[in-house]
Amino acid sequence: MISNSHRAFSHWISASLNRKFIAGTTAGLLAVSIVFLVLFIGMYRGQLEQERNRAAEQVNQLLQTSLEAAMLRRDLDMLRSIIHQLGRQEEIDSVAIINRTGEVRFSSRDSLLGKQIPIDCEECTFDPSRSTAPFSFFTHGDQGQKVLRTIQPVQNRAPCKECHGAAAEHPVNGTLVVDYDASNIQQQAGKTTLALMGSGAVVVFINLIGGWWFIRRYVLKPLGHLTRASTAIAGGDLGTRVRIEGADELARLGERFNEMAEHLQESLQATRDKEAFLQSLVDANPDGIRVIDRQFNVLLVNRAYCEQLGLSPEQAVGVPCYVSSHQRDKPCPPTMISCPVEEIRQHGRPMKMIHRHCHHGDKEMAVEIYAAPMPGYGPDGEGENGGLIIESIRDLEKTVQFSHEQKLSEIGRLAAGVAHEIHNPLASVRLALDSAMRSESHTGIETPKEIKECMTLVDQEIDRCIEVTGRLLKMSMFAGTATQVVSVNQVIEETASLLQWEASETGIRIDLQLSPANPRVLANESDLRIVTLNLIQNAFHAMPDGGRLTLSSDSVDGRVEIRFEDNGIGIREEDLRYIFDPFFSKRADGVEGTGLGLAITQALIKRFDGHIEVESKTGQGTRFTISFSDPDRQMEEQR
Repeated sequence: MISNSHRAFSHWISASLNRKFIAGTTAGLLAVSIVFLVLFIGMYRGQLEQERNRAAEQVNQLLQTSLEAAMLRRDLDMLRSIIHQLGRQEEIDSVAIINRTGEVRFSSRDSLLGKQIPIDCEECTFDPSRSTAPFSFFTHGDQGQKVLRTIQPVQNRAPCKECHGAAAEHPVNGTLVVDYDASNIQQQAGKTTLALMGSGAVVVFINLIGGWWFIRRYVLKPLGHLTRASTAIAGGDLGTRVRIEGADELARLGERFNEMAEHLQESLQATRDKEAFLQSLVDANPDGIRVIDRQFNVLLVNRAYCEQLGLSPEQAVGVPCYVSSHQRDKPCPPTMISCPVEEIRQHGRPMKMIHRHCHHGDKEMAVEIYAAPMPGYGPDGEGENGGLIIESIRDLEKTVQFSHEQKLSEIGRLAAGVAHEIHNPLASVRLALDSAMRSESHTGIETPKEIKECMTLVDQEIDRCIEVTGRLLKMSMFAGTATQVVSVNQVIEETASLLQWEASETGIRIDLQLSPANPRVLANESDLRIVTLNLIQNAFHAMPDGGRLTLSSDSVDGRVEIRFEDNGIGIREEDLRYIFDPFFSKRADGVEGTGLGLAITQALIKRFDGHIEVESKTGQGTRFTISFSDPDRQMEEQR
């Protein structure tokens, strides 16, 4: 408990420069005051003792003179009277005369008579029969009180020879012992000590107040400005500056701080400009771009990447790549998915691969990824296989759309060529035919019946040729984004008629089972014809040895369905999930296809909120079902 309190107090002190200054100054002044107090008390006490000893010596000399006079007259009563009178003095505790054996012969206290007075001075050697030098020391009296004991030997002289013998043999007649009360010395020293302590406390207090004002005015206030400015800059306010008056060290520190803040603001602004330029640069790329570190964390993305996955930049950056693009909670298993991070970590070479990314709108899309290492960047950037990884991600659905637009463009140019190359000659033939048929009325010559029949047949076939070129023109029309009500039966009939010759050549019979209700859908007629064309050709490829293709239309539960059912070789179960992927091609006739037909078909159907399903059994055939909302049903519900 004490240790915790001590630590808490130490932390409280160390948390403030002002507290540390006060604590340090107080401790230093107290230590110096105590040292000087001890020295002063010792010196003062010694001086008091010396003065008291001198006073005692003077008193003892007077006393000794009086006693010697009484002793020479052998007036013992006078001697006792003098001793008792001296013993009653205020500052004298007791007076005694001891003989050469140390026994008390005369004393102001009768209780001391015949006893031994201890002479326990540690710094002197006393022999009551031989010692002639006076001295004094502090000791305790017979009642335990503190006394200053003075020893004044009475030397043997010639007049004393008769009683005390020769001075050579007995240098001392006796010893005068006077005990002075030492309490006055202690009281005076105590008062002096208290006065010194009070004076020291006043000095310490004045120093603390002055030091506190000084450190607050010239240290803490400038440091407070620096602290607030540092906090503001750390919070993003790079325009904060400090003002410290004067020209001392802290004022110069404030100037250096302002210069540092200015450089920091310029550097940060330059960094932000570079980051904005880099972001604009990667955002200008139509393909998705992301930068990944070796721990799978996404560090940078562009706008196209966010649009591909339906994420905001905040959702895409700072999360693992397998979370944002694959919606997994752990890295993709490299044995099942070719992971760019793992491959580059092992081989350190750029690579290209096809992946399926998950859009956050719960749909998948096929993408083509080109991944390359960026050595020298990031925390693990050293070494051949270190650094970051940059991925360029291309949405294959857009590639498919581009290919589809190219295809339509080519068909459009072909149709325009057909219109010029066929329509003009057909128009000339029809003009000549009409002129021949009208010549009978002008010439009056009757045309044979067989020739009339042939001319009528030729006119009908010319109409069929014009109709075929019209169908080609409809299929090659620019799709655009506008929708219209399209007759499903008409699209199926006219598209199938274009492929009737190819069907007869390969031994395929086309059966039309179209709804008599003539269902209609909201779509683009050109796109719907392309969808129908792709699915019919896909069925032809599944029946290289001939077969039957059934084309049907119907309205079911408010939706229009178009079915393409063949009795070809079917699709393997393990391939069903990939047939709509771009560039996936496994034709039954052995021809290497582009793998774009079904991908284009799915993209066009989704454009008009349609849906496509496939059912297939190996060796029995395949059925594709397209469904759209019935516009007639929607209009009825709105009414």
